[in-house]
Order: sequence, then structure tokens, then C-alpha cells
Amino acid sequence: MESVDKLSAKVSATIVLAQDDSDLRAIYALCLREAGHVVWEAADGAQALEKVKRRVPDLMVLDLMLPGTPGLQVCRQMRAERETAQLPILIVTAKGTEVDKVLGLEMGADDYVVKPFSPRELVARVKALLRRANPLSEPDSGGGAYEKGRLRMDFGTYQVFVDVKRRELALREFELLKFFVQHPMRVYTREQLLDMVWGRDTFVEPRTVDVHVRRLRQHIERDDANPELILTVRSVGYRFNPEALG
Repeated sequence: MESVDKLSAKVSATIVLAQDDSDLRAIYALCLREAGHVVWEAADGAQALEKVKRRVPDLMVLDLMLPGTPGLQVCRQMRAERETAQLPILIVTAKGTEVDKVLGLEMGADDYVVKPFSPRELVARVKALLRRANPLSEPDSGGGAYEKGRLRMDFGTYQVFVDVKRRELALREFELLKFFVQHPMRVYTREQLLDMVWGRDTFVEPRTVDVHVRRLRQHIERDDANPELILTVRSVGYRFNPEALG
């Protein structure tokens, strides 16, 4: 097997790997360990939840087709708990299951990878998610905040408040909202948003942006069926309208 030592930064992260196929789990675990990470293996959803309960990891690689407690339920439970609401989750789906990918993103997953995939792709996806989850490791990240009307964001702590109530946003949702508030009124295509929010090493499809925008609207809009803040520009993309914040 090709060594992946050079494919990832030498920053060790603790990763829960939930995969019921023992052969695949062994391969995935080896790739991640060669990249310098600590891997906790789980053969089903219940084991994955138990490991997270003992200690919250830095990231979870989650197969959707798990016995007992399925991956979607695990993902939903992670997002429902404050301690794991922002835990980066990379879901693994079977080839061609578009519905599974969308459902996983709807449940709060940050990214997905489709079987079969190479060790290089898995390590690259994990590296990208960890980089997003640890902004202080980026030289140009810094802290700062945004506050206007009923919306307040703390860029250093990744906290979001709408009408004084804290909202538990997933990692990608926070990054997308941060980009919008820092670039108001301008229209961005889905491809531009993927490039600037997900990063140039992203493997996801433009439809991923639509799913995250829909989830984000549920958090910040007064009526997500009639959005005032994140507006759709037909046949182009999206723009953020801060004037609707009041």
C-alpha cells in the first residue's frame, strides 16, 4: 500500500472511524495512522457513540450503512448534543447513492466521500476538515466578531447568536455564514462558494452548497421558506443581504 505520510500535516488528531466492514476498517485505519492520527475503531453505530461519550474526538469518519444504529442516526445525535454539535463529520456512502449523500448533509455532516476511494482522497478530506475545525492553526485566521441587528458571530470561538439565542451550527455552516457576512450583497456561484469556503482541495459537488444553505437558513432566517438574509439569485447562486438583520 502506498504510504500516505507525506499527504497530511504532521498534526495528530483523534479520529473515530465507524465502519462495519472489518477489512475496509483496517485499511482506512492504517491510512489515517500512517498520516499521524490516533484512530478509535468502531464496528457499529452504538460503539461509535460510546467512544464519543467517553471522550469527544477531533473528527469522525462515519459510514452510513452501519448495523444497529445507522449512520444517519449517529450523525443526528452528534448534532443534537452541545459537546459534539461542531464535531467535524465525514460520511462514507456507497457509489451512486445521491439520496444518502444529501440526507447525510441534511443531518449535519460536513463532507462526504463515495466508495470506492483511495487512501490519498481519504487523508486529503480529513486534512481539509481538520484545518477548517482548527482555525487558530491557520496563520491568517485570527479572531474577531460580527454583530449586526439580531445576528452575532464570534469567529474565535465559533459561536453564533440569533436574537440572543445561541445556535449550534456545524463547522461548514459556520464557515459559510462567516463568508457571507464578510462578503455582503455580492452574488457568488456555487462553484465560487465551494472554492472559497470548502477549499481548493474539495471533492464535493455544487449541490452540497444548496444543502448547507438550506440548513443555514433554518438557523438564522425568521422564515426559512421565505428567506430574507441568504437570497437565491436564479441561475447564478446566492448573496447575503445584511439589511434584513434590522
